[in-house]
Amino acid sequence: SHIMSEYVRMTDTERDQIDQDAQIFMRTCADAIQQLRTEAHKGVQSAQVKEHRTAVLDFIEDYLKRVCKLYSEQRAIRVKRVIDKKRL
Repeated sequence: SHIMSEYVRMTDTERDQIDQDAQIFMRTCADAIQQLRTEAHKGVQSAQVKEHRTAVLDFIEDYLKRVCKLYSEQRAIRVKRVIDKKRL
Protein backbone atom coordinates (compact mmCIF):
# COMPACT_ATOMS: atom_id res chain seq x y z
CA SER A 1 0.00 0.00 0.00
CA HIS A 2 2.95 2.32 0.61
CA ILE A 3 4.05 1.87 -2.98
CA MET A 4 0.56 2.63 -4.27
CA SER A 5 0.38 5.81 -2.18
CA GLU A 6 3.65 6.96 -3.78
CA TYR A 7 2.27 6.11 -7.23
CA VAL A 8 -0.83 8.20 -6.66
CA ARG A 9 1.30 11.20 -5.73
CA MET A 10 3.04 11.27 -9.11
CA THR A 11 1.81 13.90 -11.49
CA ASP A 12 0.94 13.20 -15.10
CA THR A 13 3.91 15.32 -16.10
CA GLU A 14 6.22 13.11 -14.05
CA ARG A 15 4.71 9.99 -15.58
CA ASP A 16 5.09 11.43 -19.07
CA GLN A 17 8.74 12.23 -18.35
CA ILE A 18 9.35 8.69 -17.11
CA ASP A 19 7.69 7.31 -20.25
CA GLN A 20 9.84 9.51 -22.47
CA ASP A 21 13.02 8.58 -20.59
CA ALA A 22 12.14 4.88 -20.72
CA GLN A 23 11.59 5.01 -24.48
CA ILE A 24 14.91 6.79 -25.01
CA PHE A 25 16.66 4.27 -22.78
CA MET A 26 15.14 1.29 -24.60
CA ARG A 27 16.17 2.75 -27.98
CA THR A 28 19.67 3.40 -26.67
CA CYS A 29 19.93 -0.18 -25.43
CA ALA A 30 18.74 -1.58 -28.77
CA ASP A 31 21.31 0.56 -30.60
CA ALA A 32 24.06 -0.56 -28.22
CA ILE A 33 23.17 -4.20 -28.77
CA GLN A 34 23.31 -3.68 -32.51
CA GLN A 35 26.72 -2.01 -32.22
CA LEU A 36 27.97 -4.86 -30.07
CA ARG A 37 26.67 -7.33 -32.62
CA THR A 38 28.61 -5.52 -35.36
CA GLU A 39 31.78 -5.38 -33.26
CA ALA A 40 31.49 -9.01 -32.15
CA HIS A 41 31.84 -10.23 -35.73
CA LYS A 42 34.85 -8.08 -36.61
CA GLY A 43 38.31 -9.57 -36.60
CA VAL A 44 39.44 -13.15 -36.81
CA GLN A 45 37.86 -15.38 -34.19
CA SER A 46 37.26 -19.03 -33.68
CA ALA A 47 33.84 -20.36 -34.60
CA GLN A 48 33.22 -21.18 -30.95
CA VAL A 49 33.85 -17.59 -29.82
CA LYS A 50 31.63 -16.24 -32.61
CA GLU A 51 28.83 -18.64 -31.67
CA HIS A 52 29.16 -17.74 -27.97
CA ARG A 53 29.03 -14.00 -28.64
CA THR A 54 26.04 -14.42 -30.93
CA ALA A 55 24.21 -16.46 -28.27
CA VAL A 56 24.95 -13.89 -25.55
CA LEU A 57 23.77 -11.01 -27.75
CA ASP A 58 20.64 -12.96 -28.73
CA PHE A 59 19.91 -13.50 -25.04
CA ILE A 60 20.40 -9.81 -24.21
CA GLU A 61 18.26 -8.73 -27.16
CA ASP A 62 15.49 -11.14 -26.14
CA TYR A 63 15.60 -9.80 -22.59
CA LEU A 64 15.29 -6.23 -23.85
CA LYS A 65 12.31 -7.23 -26.01
CA ARG A 66 10.59 -8.77 -22.97
CA VAL A 67 11.24 -5.62 -20.92
CA CYS A 68 9.86 -3.45 -23.75
CA LYS A 69 6.75 -5.63 -23.96
CA LEU A 70 6.18 -5.33 -20.22
CA TYR A 71 6.66 -1.57 -20.40
CA SER A 72 4.17 -1.33 -23.29
CA GLU A 73 1.59 -3.33 -21.36
CA GLN A 74 1.97 -1.12 -18.30
CA ARG A 75 1.76 2.02 -20.40
CA ALA A 76 -1.39 0.71 -22.09
CA ILE A 77 -2.95 0.23 -18.67
CA ARG A 78 -2.08 3.80 -17.74
CA VAL A 79 -3.54 5.17 -20.98
CA LYS A 80 -6.70 3.13 -20.46
CA ARG A 81 -7.07 4.53 -16.93
CA VAL A 82 -6.68 8.09 -18.23
CA ILE A 83 -9.30 7.48 -20.93
CA ASP A 84 -11.68 5.90 -18.44
CA LYS A 85 -11.14 8.79 -16.03
CA LYS A 86 -11.97 11.33 -18.75
CA ARG A 87 -15.15 9.45 -19.66
CA LEU A 88 -16.38 9.80 -16.10
